[in-house]
Amino acid sequence: MALAVILVVITSVSLMLGKFPIEPHEAICMLLGQVFPIDQFWTNQQQTLFFNVRLPRILLALMVGCCLAAAGAAFQGTFQNPLVSPDILGASQGAALGAAIAILLGASAFATSLFAFCFAIATVFLVLLISSRAKGNRILVVVLAGVMVSSLFQAGVSFTKLIADPTDQLPAITYWLMGSLTSAKMSDVTLVAAPMIIGCVVLFAMRWRINILTMGDDEAATMGVNAKRMRVVVLLAATLVTASSVAVSGMVGWVGLVIPHLCRMLVGCDYRKLLPASMLMGASFLLLVDDIARLVATSEIPIGILTAFVGAPFFLYLITRERKI
Repeated sequence: MALAVILVVITSVSLMLGKFPIEPHEAICMLLGQVFPIDQFWTNQQQTLFFNVRLPRILLALMVGCCLAAAGAAFQGTFQNPLVSPDILGASQGAALGAAIAILLGASAFATSLFAFCFAIATVFLVLLISSRAKGNRILVVVLAGVMVSSLFQAGVSFTKLIADPTDQLPAITYWLMGSLTSAKMSDVTLVAAPMIIGCVVLFAMRWRINILTMGDDEAATMGVNAKRMRVVVLLAATLVTASSVAVSGMVGWVGLVIPHLCRMLVGCDYRKLLPASMLMGASFLLLVDDIARLVATSEIPIGILTAFVGAPFFLYLITRERKI
């Protein structure tokens, strides 16, 4: 409940923050004016700024933060490893290669996001295909396949940067890889809304089954749960929200790794509470980071840099604690 209140407060404040401030009553009336007949007392410039720039960016920050944190928590439970992050199956590197290719081809921002999403999904299916043909421990094989495919696609990204035009394409690729919501548009929201909602609903509905997956396949079998089938469903849902997030935000790290750990400290390891808490805290965290990114300096700081500045020291603190993370 407290996390939900914090999320509402941060969202309300974020709607009013910016280099061109909008008063609280103006923001509320502009939103209500889309449903109810309200006489316009704000300027057309304020309305354009609010609906075309600020609102899409805030929505994407909330959606991406929620999805990355949920995916991180789901992956950590499924692989029974607290060090797993949402890009474990190569979705992030696949999206990076897709975006880099789109930028090389001179595609629009919308097409770049679409390329990134399709490549991310294709990468995970490639990883699952490779792991299905390999022998050995299934979980370990999937992780190793993800690492190898990620390394291959990272080399592909490096090659695209090598052949890119250094005056135009190379800066665009580099900035995309840093992660940012600067160019967020309502079309981006509509592009990823459906896969994000589907993936999050599936993960939320299966949160009690993730508890069973953390016990191992043998224990799950004794409880009448097909662990392999459930693991595939969870992986696909988590991959769907990860691919959607990376497609519109670029490479934003640490959210899916650190936020679930913070939530474990607050609500424990029960996924019936942990997953919703991770969704709420992830959304609040990324929105707060994005607010800092667009307000703290004259030139905007990529959110991928800020999440690393916050996430890396905190995670070092976690792994050096006496008790297990």
